[in-house]
Amino acid sequence: MIGKLIRTDFMKIRRKGIWFLAILGPFGVVALQMVNYGLRKDWFIQQDTFSWFYYVRNVSAFTPFALILGIVILASFMASIENETNAWKQLIALPVSKWSVYLSKYTTIGLLLVFATCLLTVFSLGFGVLLGLGGEIPYLDLIRYCFYPLFAALPILGLQLWIALVFQNQGFPITIGVFGVIMSYMAYFLPDWLIWKWPSLDNQWDEPLLNVCMGLVVGLGIYLFGMLDFIRRDVK
Repeated sequence: MIGKLIRTDFMKIRRKGIWFLAILGPFGVVALQMVNYGLRKDWFIQQDTFSWFYYVRNVSAFTPFALILGIVILASFMASIENETNAWKQLIALPVSKWSVYLSKYTTIGLLLVFATCLLTVFSLGFGVLLGLGGEIPYLDLIRYCFYPLFAALPILGLQLWIALVFQNQGFPITIGVFGVIMSYMAYFLPDWLIWKWPSLDNQWDEPLLNVCMGLVVGLGIYLFGMLDFIRRDVK
């Protein structure tokens, strides 16, 4: 049943531009590096920073912004599809449980984010090879710094989906999302307990895996809380 709901959700987003956004996000992150290295290639060489290590770090610096913005857009869009067509009652009237509907929305967004993250890895690798960066290609680090922010951002995904489904007017969820995007720009100055800092993989212990673990644990908690709250609410 979950599989059918997920396929239905993917059918609903067909021809809605969502797949284009899933491609545009990772391409935009790498495109910023194209501009960065295109304008300052000589400076990077002079500073002895024309290497894979600094390149991966530069890519990861822009990843949280694109990731959080993508989560905000996708969560709001998934909720607005049902709100605009008043399809919630028809959907719940089907022989499906409300928790399965919630899980389907969450999984659909998650799969889109995984797809975008895979593209980010491929695009980053391709442009890095094209640049001819010095040293061996750090495949593991490249995959790690592309996927770690996604796992660390799961609490944000849970929060945005929950408030997007709870509020018919998407103004509030988008406002919270914009706040999160702005916070991601100031991640270095934020306390370690704020979930909007976690995708930056920065913490006082300089251990990115800690952010990943907190993201997985807290993300699960927020997902369960949001799902339980969605189940007990009357569908409008």
